[in-house]
Amino acid sequence: MFIHGGRNETLWPLIGPPAVWAIHFTASYVWAAIACAKTTHEDAIYLTARIGIGVMTVLALAAIAYASYHAWRVWGFGRYEPPHADDTEEDRRRFLGYATLLLAALSAVSVIFVALPAAFIPECTW
Repeated sequence: MFIHGGRNETLWPLIGPPAVWAIHFTASYVWAAIACAKTTHEDAIYLTARIGIGVMTVLALAAIAYASYHAWRVWGFGRYEPPHADDTEEDRRRFLGYATLLLAALSAVSVIFVALPAAFIPECTW
């Protein structure tokens, strides 16, 4: 799945966790905006949006955790200290694994912060 060396090197795993965050961000805010535009104080549509955003958050965090595990594996399970600055294929793999792991951590925190308003704001405010 990750970088195998030679011509098979790819940066897609590095882009994956931030892409998951971006999709989660867009979907959460669009869903909340639509729910708030269509709801009145008696409707349950906002509650449905809150639950849906919660489910999306769990799925996004699971996808980021999956990418994190693979990045951690490529990095060498933390056995090798950065910086991986040598001009070797192995150091390039470790650098990309470490960078992906850091981006995945940042993306996970970002997903949690995007979901916090849906968790703590009980209804739409007009």
